[in-house]
Amino acid sequence: MILLALETATEACSAALAIDGDICERFEVAPRGHSQLILPMVDELMAEADIAIEQVDAIAFGRGPGAFTGLRIAVGVTQGIAFGADLPVVPVSTLAALAQGCESDRVLAAIDARMDEVYWGAYQRNPAGLMVLCGEEAVLPPGQIPLPEGDGWFGVGTGWGSYSALLSERCGSQLEGWNGEYLPHAADVARLGIAGFSAGEATSADLAMPVYLRDQVAWKKSR
Repeated sequence: MILLALETATEACSAALAIDGDICERFEVAPRGHSQLILPMVDELMAEADIAIEQVDAIAFGRGPGAFTGLRIAVGVTQGIAFGADLPVVPVSTLAALAQGCESDRVLAAIDARMDEVYWGAYQRNPAGLMVLCGEEAVLPPGQIPLPEGDGWFGVGTGWGSYSALLSERCGSQLEGWNGEYLPHAADVARLGIAGFSAGEATSADLAMPVYLRDQVAWKKSR
């Protein structure tokens, strides 16, 4: 199987190409450079592997939550490539990809959502080595995060870098440590995308949509 993966939801911009389980990636931290970087990254990966886009089976993309502009770039580029080559797409949670890159089996993924809030999700690794969501993803103040059961949780993401004191106090003894500098990688989007494709989660390019979470919360409140 050949799968192309894109991730631009945070300060990091990355693309990855998975060929029969082997993954090559281009990754750069460039908060305002995603639109200039992502397509050249894809071109480099395709040229290095000496394959054409028509040989790709699907495109996985980080569907968020994350920065609004970054998510629109991911969706727009994914749709553009997919429409042109008639490829299916696989949406992958950016929080899940963030957790997937952590060595811990219990991960509290938090991305700084600004406005004194974090994008939040708790994940546990399954027997296949893939992160599975516990509960729901949410956007909320650090002091109000829902606590998962059990101990041995490790925090990753920019939310921990920005609100480490509040999050650590909230988690208490359940937390064994945290890394506030870790960012999501397209290589992990690829790993989860392959599993999603195998599970029948691929969809057509016109149905590729970003997940903002904050818009969903506002809509629920308006009701």
